[in-house]
Amino acid sequence: MDWFTDLFGQAQQALFESVVQPIVFNLGYGNLLEDAFDATGWLLVGLLQIVVMLAVIGALQRWRPAEAVTDRRAIRVDILYTLIQRLGLFRLAMFFSLEPLADSLVSEMRMQGIPTFQLDAIWPGVTDQAWLSFIVYLLAFDLLQYWLHRAQHSWNWWWSLHSLHHSQRQMTMWSDSRNHLLDDILIDGAVVLVARLIGVGPGQFVALTAISQLLENLQHANLRVSFGLIGERLLVSPRFHRLHHSIGIGHEGFGRGTLGGHNFAVLFPVWDVIFRTSNFEDRWDPTGVRDQLPEEGGRDYGSGYWSQQWLGLKRLFGRDKIAPAHGGGDTPAGGASIDITGRAPAGGND
Repeated sequence: MDWFTDLFGQAQQALFESVVQPIVFNLGYGNLLEDAFDATGWLLVGLLQIVVMLAVIGALQRWRPAEAVTDRRAIRVDILYTLIQRLGLFRLAMFFSLEPLADSLVSEMRMQGIPTFQLDAIWPGVTDQAWLSFIVYLLAFDLLQYWLHRAQHSWNWWWSLHSLHHSQRQMTMWSDSRNHLLDDILIDGAVVLVARLIGVGPGQFVALTAISQLLENLQHANLRVSFGLIGERLLVSPRFHRLHHSIGIGHEGFGRGTLGGHNFAVLFPVWDVIFRTSNFEDRWDPTGVRDQLPEEGGRDYGSGYWSQQWLGLKRLFGRDKIAPAHGGGDTPAGGASIDITGRAPAGGND
């Protein structure tokens, strides 16, 4: 990894000196050069992620799609979400808002005698080795995000925001970034704060985030692939995560309209297994939210970026009402899902 770290550092320095630094000076923000250098690193990571997405995950989607592409406009909106998140705009906002707030909070805790600790120091001589500490932090963040994800599906106010992510009926590798801005701020704020509390270094944090995001892009891909009987239980696959997005199964409890669901793990299904929220059924169902269906009220989640953000706020404040559901009975978790076209979901094979 040393050669990659050195190469990345050289590329970051070159991009900073040739492009970012002149812009920062011209805007009169010379006092923020250190933050600008960090932001350059995130920009470079985002560019590398998009290259991998296009060259690798995109090729896999074309090789074995889970469903035919019928709504390219919806996919283009998801691409916009990805560009905003991965090319530094969202990260730049974090630099000037949540991260300084997290630093201040941690400093205040230390002044008050509330301890923080280095998670990689729990077993001196073992967990403080670079590759092992990376795994320890990866597991810690994955457990944190499992519970954050469950909270998104358990609290009505948070689901009103997170449901935007689930409203994509044409799921692709770009869909991972399709989130309400407030939803992203809540999740990223929690992750940044915990990173400060458990002693994650800046370089480690960048690597943890980059690898996690690429794996999440793969999970959301329009890709009919399973990792096999054992692999499915070691790493979240496109099939495992697609079931989480399936109408009437992935994001609902045992009664129609109740929150809950299955397959909340971000990277490692072991959390779903331990906490009994896993579903390893061999099926490839239509994705979306139940109340999008005409017979369930036909809720509009918006077709463009700003309309989706605005409607998310209306749902949060109870201003986006839909007609009461009518028609068919409850669909229990693990039961058959509903397709907006009325067709039975296509079966899959591995």
